[in-house]
Amino acid sequence: MALRLNPTLRQRRLGAELRRMREQAGLGGSQLARELGIYPAQVTQMENAKSGISVERLHTIAAVCMCANQQLIDALADIIMDREKGGWWEEYRGEVTIDFAEVAELEAGARRLSTYTTAFAPGLLQTNAYARALFSQTFPPLPPHEIDLRTAFRMRRQDVVRSGKTPYTAYIHEAALRMQFCGPDAHSEQLGSLITDSQRPDISVRIVPFSASFAPSPSENFTYAQGPIAELDTAQMDTGHGIRMFDAPAHLARFRALLDQMDRSALSEEMSRNLIRSIMEEVGSKDA
Repeated sequence: MALRLNPTLRQRRLGAELRRMREQAGLGGSQLARELGIYPAQVTQMENAKSGISVERLHTIAAVCMCANQQLIDALADIIMDREKGGWWEEYRGEVTIDFAEVAELEAGARRLSTYTTAFAPGLLQTNAYARALFSQTFPPLPPHEIDLRTAFRMRRQDVVRSGKTPYTAYIHEAALRMQFCGPDAHSEQLGSLITDSQRPDISVRIVPFSASFAPSPSENFTYAQGPIAELDTAQMDTGHGIRMFDAPAHLARFRALLDQMDRSALSEEMSRNLIRSIMEEVGSKDA
């Protein structure tokens, strides 16, 4: 079987969990290969998601590695069984960056999503005009057709939370509400859209005010995606050089702690809506 050239996010996570399972058992790749009756290179290929495995092989690996976490084994088996199902983002393969596709894949597979943004409204709640304004400010400038493509892709991503499929909490720093990436009309529209979205049953918008006693670093815009079990949670952070994914237990514990801190520091949903309304009034009065 030919090796995969571009493993998907879920395939790479399966490989990472197989590696973690082996390492926690104190086994080297060559030791596991001997137990499975395969070559060490094949273990490397499985753990790098360059080759797939069957559910039966998963159970054998779990037994060899003395993994007693049945919930984890079952969740990994689901990933294997689900490997033939492509998501809507596959329509954009070759058109948008791999980062864009992987963020959409992460969101689509999450049981619950939480985000934190410091300078802009979260992508899952952006209006068309606001998203277009953000992409128009990319440097070097993007051509018009690329702005159209990225905006359309971002709007499509929003189905995962606006459909009610996935519960979503957006922690937004007050600075993001005041940043003016677009004209006053589009700015007011975006603020009004946040209020409307916050009233949906599965969307919670919580503002972290300037007066809050705690807020993560301004550079830490991130998404926390809860998996079917806690071990398969994933954190994704935006950087100036693309996205980074975190799945190591220590990293996940840190992001969970950040979310707990923000839950205590952010305004309530109603107080958040009141603050957004007051900023809308300020924007409107300046434009008058």
